[in-house]
Amino acid sequence: MTDSYATVVVDGDEIATLLSTLDRIRRTFAWKCGGLDADQLRATTAASTMTLGGLLKHLAFVEAEWFAVRLRGEPIGPPWDTAEPDTEWQTAAGDSPSELYALWDAAVARSRAMVAAALAEGDGGLPGAVSWPDGRTPNLRRIIVDMLEEYARHTGHADLLREAVDGLVGEDAPA
Repeated sequence: MTDSYATVVVDGDEIATLLSTLDRIRRTFAWKCGGLDADQLRATTAASTMTLGGLLKHLAFVEAEWFAVRLRGEPIGPPWDTAEPDTEWQTAAGDSPSELYALWDAAVARSRAMVAAALAEGDGGLPGAVSWPDGRTPNLRRIIVDMLEEYARHTGHADLLREAVDGLVGEDAPA
């Protein structure tokens, strides 16, 4: 059993289970993207232009969009407040590995603080600050599930990209 499983809540309430699962997949994603140099973070595979650096920057944006803006109704913050749409995919190649890792780490820390603040006000049913185009307003529970979906999809991409870069394979970050 790896450290990832050791920190997963197996007998908690709904929110504790969802958040521990999100943290587990964040750890796996961080492991897949970790310890690489700039060329490795820019590497592509097959016909895709997707890179591990682009994934790091994209998920930093998604963390801010979902937890700061959609959950809490706060400004998205830098660097996104002055960025063009989808710019994270194009600009990641110009960022250093330390900039990319720091951006993602800060986004995750901010998201955790946003979720903690929301939980201090209510439970998983707490409505977000932004409604969908059809008028429905997702609650905290739905937003966490959407983040799980986002990370699951992109951790699969990271699996393929990282294996192509240096052969690293596996499901969970080592202890």
